This record gives sequence, C-alpha cells and structure tokens, in this order.
Amino acid sequence: MTAEKTRVLVVDDEEIVRESLGGWLAQDGLQVESAPDGPAAVERMKGEGKWSILLVDLKMPGMDGIQVLEEARRLQPDAAVVIMTAYATVDTAVAAIKRGAYDYLVKPFDPEELSLLIQKIVSQQQLVHENAVLRKALRREYDFHDVVSKSPAMRQVFELARVAAPSGSTVLILGESGTGKEVLARAIHEESPRKEAPFVAVSCAALSESLLESELFGHERGAFTGATARRKGKFEAAHGGTLFLDEIGDVSPKLQVDLLRVLEERKVQRVGGNEPVDVDVRIVAATNRDLRQAVAAGKFREDLFYRLNVISIQLPPLRDRKEDVPLLVERFLELLAVELGKPLTGVSAEALAALMAHAWPGNVRELRNVLERGAVVAQGSVVQLEDLGLKPTAPAAPGGKAVPPSLDEVERRHVIEVLSYTGGNVTQAARILRIDRVTLYNKMRRYQLRD
Repeated sequence: MTAEKTRVLVVDDEEIVRESLGGWLAQDGLQVESAPDGPAAVERMKGEGKWSILLVDLKMPGMDGIQVLEEARRLQPDAAVVIMTAYATVDTAVAAIKRGAYDYLVKPFDPEELSLLIQKIVSQQQLVHENAVLRKALRREYDFHDVVSKSPAMRQVFELARVAAPSGSTVLILGESGTGKEVLARAIHEESPRKEAPFVAVSCAALSESLLESELFGHERGAFTGATARRKGKFEAAHGGTLFLDEIGDVSPKLQVDLLRVLEERKVQRVGGNEPVDVDVRIVAATNRDLRQAVAAGKFREDLFYRLNVISIQLPPLRDRKEDVPLLVERFLELLAVELGKPLTGVSAEALAALMAHAWPGNVRELRNVLERGAVVAQGSVVQLEDLGLKPTAPAAPGGKAVPPSLDEVERRHVIEVLSYTGGNVTQAARILRIDRVTLYNKMRRYQLRD
C-alpha cells in the first residue's frame, strides 16, 4: 500500500479543521475525504469502500469520537483510527486507544507531526498487506484444495493424492473419525479428469441394509412397499464422476457381494429390476476400521478389500500434527466469518495455546466445532479462550484428578503464548522470557515452532 492508494477520512464538526487537514494530507499524496459529524462518517464507511485511516475529533455534538471509533471497529476493522483531542481530554483519548484507536493527536498540532504519524501508519499497513500476500502464497503451498497442512505426514498424503487423482483407480482412505476423509475425497475428485461430473457421497453406516441397497442401486416401481416410482441410485447419479462410499467397513456381507459385482462388471441392477444399467463411476471409499483385521476375522470379504485397496491413503490424527492447528484455525475462522457475517480476525494468544495443547479426540471436526462455538459467542473480532468452552482432555489420575501437563508442555505453551503476544518478534519474545535469542531459537526448533 502506497500513499497514493491510502484513503483518509477526516471527521470533525469544524469546517476549518476539515479543510486544513485535507490540504496538508493532499500535499503528501493521500486521497482525502471529510465528514462533518459522526452519522455522516458512518454512512461514508458503509457505502464508499474501504478507508485506510480515520482522523476523528473526540468532541462532536450528537455522536462523539468514541462512538465513531466503535462503528469503525465494526464496519472498517482494518482502518487505523486516530483520535484528535484537546489537552483537557487526553485521558479520554488514552482510554480510546484501549478500545482500539491507533493513536491520538493533541490539538493544536503542526503538519509535520501529522505527516510523521500518517507515514508510520502507511508503513505498518504496507507491512501488514505484504504479510497477508506472503501468507496467501504460503497457504497455496500448504493447500490441497480444501485440505490444509504443513506437517510432513500430510505432505506425503497430498503427494500421493495428487498422483492418484488423475489415474481413475479406486482409492481407499483410512483414518479416525473426524480426520477429514470426505474432504480429501472431494479434493481427489477436483484434481481428477472427472471434476466436471458429479461427486456423490453415501454414508454406509447411516442406513439399514435394505435402505442402503436402494440408495446405492436404485429401485423399480413396486419393488417394495412405498416404491411408487422408479428411482435411480447413487451409482447412476454419480455416472461420469466419483462415488464416495464412507464407512465402507460397516457394509453387510450381502451388500459386499453386490458391491464387488458392480466393481467388476461396471453395471448395477436396480432393486426389483431385471435389466443391468451401465455405470462409469470412480470409487473412493473410506473407513475408520482396520479392514485387514476385519478380513482376518471373516467380517469383510478379502476380494472386495483388494478391489478397494488399489491406492491406500492413511490420514494421521490431528494430535499427531499439532503444527497444523494454527493453519486450520485461520482457515475455519475465514469460513465462519462468511457464514456468521462477523469480522473474525483470529484467536487470542491464550486461546491458541489452549487449542495447541488440546488432545483433539474428535480430530479436525472437533476443532471446527469448537471454533464455531467460539465464533458465535465472541463479543469482538478476536475469539478469546473463554469463548471456546474447551474442557480439559488430560487423562485421569488415581483419585479422579487430571494429570498435570509435563514441564516440556508447560514451557512449550508459554513460548507459544509469548511469541503470539509479540507477533512472532523473536528479539522481543526473548527479552520477555529473559533468555537470549539463540536459546529461544533452540527452543523453537525443539518444539517445532519455527514457522
């Protein structure tokens, strides 16, 4: 962001102040507009795009500078608000900073003082903009469509998925509940030549055998009570595309035979029908069960297992890739901000430390639900620790008390909290921790916090 692209809104009830400030700022190459009072400023913020800086008089009739500040935090959260005040109200201006104002100027002030402050704001906003661009570039590196990760294990998953996607071979995704198996299946579909055709998902554990049979293969009119019309199944609905069979390990023995036949013949027969129907479908299956163990126990057909297990992808649980938590938090908050219509900018240092320390038995799905709860409850744009409603997940010790965290875990959380507080400034964080920078870098490497 350069000075030429910086838009400044001057809000003051004195015309001479508005004209003077407008003239000074225009000489610095800034785009300057003005508003004579608070309500007019709010209307400008609502309807005229984004403002980089707001210069707001503290004492105005009707709607004062604090109220304008509060509206700016809601309508233009990225704008820097500078409060202009007389000497007698400096305490109030300081209080405004605590409520989100960038700084304050005491009237009368000279043009040089104003220019220096504006230059400082423009420079910081430019750094924020460049940082955002860099983060987007890094995110592209860490992305596989809607799946985000920077852990080595997940990078291997991405590489295998990218190789498997264009092949058309059957893929079996393994992993605990909530690890994102369907999200990965959709990503594989989007990377495949079939991406323009349907992606159809079926949960094999959610339906009884008879309902699942009808759901998968369809039925003819009169095939059973309530079958008043012919209905195509999911195989036909996914023709030309991808059929995702979730929880394939829960399929009954009879349906295992039927699925094997479809995979071998590429034809389905509707319930109550006699004519086979050709289908061109790519199968991606998923389960949280150990299918090899199920085969050994006689609960899953060995021939079907080998048909499904052409390319096997194992998704690691979230507890084994804690370095992905900040990435996932950022991604989910972006989505929730749109869904909820709230300007969510992040989580507090304490909240992030708690999220990093949590065991996540429900994996990524649990993290998403916790963040949704926090986003709904949060009073401002930053989700606080108390908003999350997290409950301790430490194992119980004899007597029912929770086992305290290890010394390493306590130190790791504290380092994360301090680094978050300093915005990643290692020198400042080392000063707060009262250690030298080399020691802090060593701890960051030890706890895998370098990124």
